[in-house]
Amino acid sequence: MKAVLFDLDGTLIDTAADFIRIIQAMCREEGRDIVDADLIRTQVSEGARAMVKLVYPELAVEDPIFLAHRQRFLDIYGNDIAVDTDLFESMYLLLEELEAHDIPWGIVTNKPRWLSESLLNALNLTERCAVLVCPEDVAKTKPDPEPMFLAANQLKIDAKQIIYVGDHPRDIDAGRNAKMYTILAAYGYLPLQHKDDLNAWQADCIVKNVAELHQVINKLVDIKQTIA
Repeated sequence: MKAVLFDLDGTLIDTAADFIRIIQAMCREEGRDIVDADLIRTQVSEGARAMVKLVYPELAVEDPIFLAHRQRFLDIYGNDIAVDTDLFESMYLLLEELEAHDIPWGIVTNKPRWLSESLLNALNLTERCAVLVCPEDVAKTKPDPEPMFLAANQLKIDAKQIIYVGDHPRDIDAGRNAKMYTILAAYGYLPLQHKDDLNAWQADCIVKNVAELHQVINKLVDIKQTIA
């Protein structure tokens, strides 16, 4: 394996705390029951629509009132995108080791580009990230393999020689469809309807934390020296 690609939210970066902060603030502003933090976490990978739906379950997603709430959520998030957000614990060490061995890493995400770029800038990762593929870059998003092949093409590396790490079935499906080596990040924001049978995702490997991810990647890219 010659490169590593990550999903963004719930895999590379722990963004849930900021989403929880915003959604619960919206609940308080509207005088609604506070949505449980763990429930919000399970909806992060489903996007803004799913998270806002937790606050306004009675509204249809195409309702102009719902769309206005969704836009307000995005505006608040965009203005304060990394208040409580950071890489998952030990992820900095993994990225440093990949870089030290000239193994490029990048991101393939369904998160809009303006938010993805803002997040990477806030965490000083923009120059370190070898490739960033967002929904605007492709005709079909994950689970279609198109974004995976685009990232591989930009890296000039065969997709079969790339590891893809994700925390949602569409991540694993996209990686498998592109013949990449897939790793299920079980420490991430696993969707409720899919979290009880992780083997059904058919990932090549399942890891419970970043330390395990580090060990697996080291073996796959043949890195002999491991940072403790």
